[in-house]
Amino acid sequence: MIPMRKGYYTKTVITDYGPYVTKLILPVPGSVKEADPSAFSVWVERTDEKGELLMLPKSWMALDDKEPSQGYVPVEKAYPSTQAGEPAEEGGYIALELAYGPLCQLSSRISAPKGLNVYVNTRYTVTQTKALEGSEGPVAGMVYDYPMGDFYPQKEGWVNASSHDEQEPLNYGCFAPREAQAGPRPLLIWLHGAGEGGVDPTVAYTGNKVVALSSPRVQKLFGGAYVLAPQTKTFWMNDGTGEYGRTGTSIYCRALKACIDEFIEKTGNIDRDRVYIGGDSNGGFMTMRMLINYPELFAAAFPVCEALYDETISDEDIKSIKDKAIWFTHAKNDPVVKPEETVEPTYKRLVAAGGKNIHFTFWDKIEDIHEGFRDAEGKPFEYLGHFAWIPMLNDDCRLDYDGQPVTINGQEVSLLEWLAQQKK
Repeated sequence: MIPMRKGYYTKTVITDYGPYVTKLILPVPGSVKEADPSAFSVWVERTDEKGELLMLPKSWMALDDKEPSQGYVPVEKAYPSTQAGEPAEEGGYIALELAYGPLCQLSSRISAPKGLNVYVNTRYTVTQTKALEGSEGPVAGMVYDYPMGDFYPQKEGWVNASSHDEQEPLNYGCFAPREAQAGPRPLLIWLHGAGEGGVDPTVAYTGNKVVALSSPRVQKLFGGAYVLAPQTKTFWMNDGTGEYGRTGTSIYCRALKACIDEFIEKTGNIDRDRVYIGGDSNGGFMTMRMLINYPELFAAAFPVCEALYDETISDEDIKSIKDKAIWFTHAKNDPVVKPEETVEPTYKRLVAAGGKNIHFTFWDKIEDIHEGFRDAEGKPFEYLGHFAWIPMLNDDCRLDYDGQPVTINGQEVSLLEWLAQQKK
């Protein structure tokens, strides 16, 4: 029998470990009432923009150990569904839930073939290996091998644009509040890490779960907030040499300030007393750099695994920002940005200088508590210690450096609950 070839839909979900294809949605003749995950074999190939098979690192910490990015992806569940992949008692589609996460990178939508994360092409071939009962008789011999669309709900409401600075325009992604209260609204600025630089600003807010800032819960906290995620073509710590150094300077400060100013002016509905800046790693570095350079612009800052070496921060710098509202997040076992060289001494200097609204959540390690990811032994997956943005974006940060809860007027608050109450 000649296989019947059809197209498929994908569903993308932004997890704590990045964006993954979590479902394939297959149209079937007539409709079905049940489906068997063992009735489908799923093969995927990940290719570049030219259609060439990618050779990608086996792990984030072994970048030189590469293998062809292709293979079979386990199907964990199958059921009748709507076209969008939602379960249904009976449907004209079958949704296949795929394995994904740190131990199944073949399902990832992004990778870093040239050092920066980019969206890669994922081409699936789904082969039906067992017949299923359908309303029009047995469904058998189906092969699905071309994409027809992608459902990507967390990205809804985000748009990409570029600043108009003559010297250094910056691409950015932005989100406008859907149900804002009357009057000017706050602005949340997120600065990406080194891996999310480049020319596709979508990566700046989907490479990590930055879309959490546009989620209904967080938007409700702020009464509706704009979110701005600028992107540098290289990396924020670039001091002009194109190398990672310890100078503590960036060639992008003026361009980033121009981008923020333009966005505020163009939007025309932003509360200038409630502009908040944060970011991770390189973006944490740039958060500190911008706070020091332009303290009058920001109501509060939330640097995550920030990489501004304390040795580059002068006593005058400390004095200029000690009265700002700052909440640091880092992990003690971070092997990439060592806290004893960056955040720890800076935090202690700010407190010693008289800072009253300076907080620091210092994680022992970063473990999965939201996605259900497990390691090879079935234990909760432990992320690299550098990934402190995971608990921050999930709003898990509640404890201060002394291990006690952060409070406002006697009430315990999370980082984002605290941030929403800060004003200049």
